[in-house]
Amino acid sequence: MINSAEASPRGAFAALLTAGLLSACSMAPSYQRPSAPVAASFPSDSAGAAAKNSVALPLPADARSAVDTGWRDYFTDPRLQSLIAAALDNNRDLRTAVLRIDEARAQYDIQSADRLPNLNASASATKAKTPAFLSGSGQTVVGKRYDVGLSVTSFELDFFGRVKSLNDAALAAYLATDEARQAAQIALVSQVAQAYYTERAYAEQYALAQQTYEARARTYKLTQQRAEVGASSRLDLRSNETLMETARASALTLARQRAQAENALTLLIGQPPSSAASGAMPSDAQIDALSALPEGLPSDLLVRRPDIRAAEQRLKSANANIGAARAAFFPRIGLTVAVGSSSPSLHGLFDSGSGSWSFAPALTLPIFDAGRNRANLTLSEVRKNIAVADYEKTIQTAFREVADALAARDYLGEQVNAQRAVQDAQADRLKLLQLRFDNGVASSLDVLDAQRELFSAQQAVVQARLLRTTTAIDLYRALGGGLK
Repeated sequence: MINSAEASPRGAFAALLTAGLLSACSMAPSYQRPSAPVAASFPSDSAGAAAKNSVALPLPADARSAVDTGWRDYFTDPRLQSLIAAALDNNRDLRTAVLRIDEARAQYDIQSADRLPNLNASASATKAKTPAFLSGSGQTVVGKRYDVGLSVTSFELDFFGRVKSLNDAALAAYLATDEARQAAQIALVSQVAQAYYTERAYAEQYALAQQTYEARARTYKLTQQRAEVGASSRLDLRSNETLMETARASALTLARQRAQAENALTLLIGQPPSSAASGAMPSDAQIDALSALPEGLPSDLLVRRPDIRAAEQRLKSANANIGAARAAFFPRIGLTVAVGSSSPSLHGLFDSGSGSWSFAPALTLPIFDAGRNRANLTLSEVRKNIAVADYEKTIQTAFREVADALAARDYLGEQVNAQRAVQDAQADRLKLLQLRFDNGVASSLDVLDAQRELFSAQQAVVQARLLRTTTAIDLYRALGGGLK
């Protein structure tokens, strides 16, 4: 360390500033986005398009993409909107995702602070007694010293980009966390919508089952009265009882499933619903509007879906860490600089000629580390390869989700129509068999069988409509969904 009251610290600070400005290179590999490991277009499902019953929905000319459609515009049910808004405010998983952003931001701020010198102010006072037999004058000496100053301690001159690479990695990790939060928000919106419509479907099925049970209970009572006077057989009585109890069991099962669906919805929104269950399944026209989203091209997913963008940021972070691992093989240069004033008395601390400064560069060159740096470089390269695989898998998963939703969109509309036709045919069949039974042509077993088939057809229609609704929600999420 060199100390001189006469020398100026300007040269030391100039050297520090110049070195800091020049240390902006990086040894990280040049980042190149991996090519998407999927087809150039989504499956067109030519077999379905050529089929007579295919119902590929025509898209309106002014249709907006999912990412440009906010969830309030997509889900128009007022109660559903209130539930989604409550979930965005109270869901604990989303709250954790938001806190992860704050955590990543703090880590980035900590890492970026290393790129600038840390300036510290210091003040000290020292008083020491030297015994007479140790002093040169043969007398006891009491020495005093007072120091004040500013210092920069162990500032690394980043000639080989180690600090910059670590800073770039922290920034990419922060951006990945923010993208993950957006992906969690889109997923939460779709989960709330699916849970809501699932609960509504169970409510609709329960109402059908309850109505069927009540009707069959009345029929059973009449059959019981007829059996008491010998107008009906015991077989008819037991058959009606079986049908009645089957409807009762179905109603109880649906009541349990509805209650569980309400509990799932409560967990998603983070609090008990503020209003009683209400609303209904969307109509066919509403589902058509929900499904009419332009799918675009697979390359659009790279900018639409936040989970893909998050995977790419993690890949960039792993790529930057390679630069830090490479820089560890090269010398590390640090500077410690201090300027201030020293005096044996407090009142003379700022007198002329009391100034002092120090300039202490240090160079550390790795010679033998038992393979630690080589292992760290290998580790960073392997982690980058893992990040590449994760990025490609995320794209493939997104591609499949969109393709599945599009395939379902092409078929489920016609499936609902077909299932509704089955319901209408079963209802007409029941009327005809009831008429034949009243005229003594058909047996009561035929009527009971028709009632059972009609109930199953009614339940199947509700299930098909729910499946079509959830598929429209899946398509919205898979295409990137709007956040507002």
